[in-house]
Amino acid sequence: MIKIISYNLNGIRAALKKNLINWIEKVNPDIICFQEIKAMKDQIPTEIFEKLGFHHYWYPAKKKGYSGVAILTKRKPMKIAYGTGISHIDEEGRVIRIDYDNFSVISLYLPSGTNIQRLGHKFKFMDDFQNYINKLKKKLNNIVICGDYNICHKHIDIHDPIRNKNVSGFLPEERLWLDNFMKKGFIDWLILEQPDEVIADGVVMTTDYELTVKTGDLGTLAFDTQIEVSKVKYKVRNVRKIDDGTLCRISLTKV
Repeated sequence: MIKIISYNLNGIRAALKKNLINWIEKVNPDIICFQEIKAMKDQIPTEIFEKLGFHHYWYPAKKKGYSGVAILTKRKPMKIAYGTGISHIDEEGRVIRIDYDNFSVISLYLPSGTNIQRLGHKFKFMDDFQNYINKLKKKLNNIVICGDYNICHKHIDIHDPIRNKNVSGFLPEERLWLDNFMKKGFIDWLILEQPDEVIADGVVMTTDYELTVKTGDLGTLAFDTQIEVSKVKYKVRNVRKIDDGTLCRISLTKV
């Protein structure tokens, strides 16, 4: 099993001063996707990550101290793709990709819409990124897109959905785009606690923890139902529909 994590740093130099390395050692991922590195490569003490066994690939924005993404991996990729080939996306250092023989990982930092001008830029980014992914899926299988989308998809994802319904990040148009993006063959899931193990494609089964999945992806599960995946038995402890029934929160324990 490969462990992939994603982290918006809000500045890698600041994060390093706040025990980023200790956290990485504790979490022990195979691949890390960073967003908002806010530094040029020559401003980053990359040898720290090399000592942890990572190959590292950085894609900063042209503007210093702004945006930028990176991927660290313990397994050297077959290919590294810096950017998308779309100038307004690549100038801000928002997409980097690594390819392996059977899967690819993207670190994405989608812009925010802090004002009318930036909101227009955000929507253009979303459309162009969708086209980029559509073309990419014709060449690559099993694409994992990690990152900061700057969009709260469902009511459960935001503190106050009523008051924020007209604020960029939770606009109906942004949420609709994410709906349509997911319908292109992606799975979106939120883990509320650290999982014990992944036992099925796209579904994380945990022991004595809760998780949230799309109701349509879940099938029929009732209390005390036993399921067996990869020769491991699990028992359903609780099933609750949330967000108008589109999501389902389930609790599982290993038998």
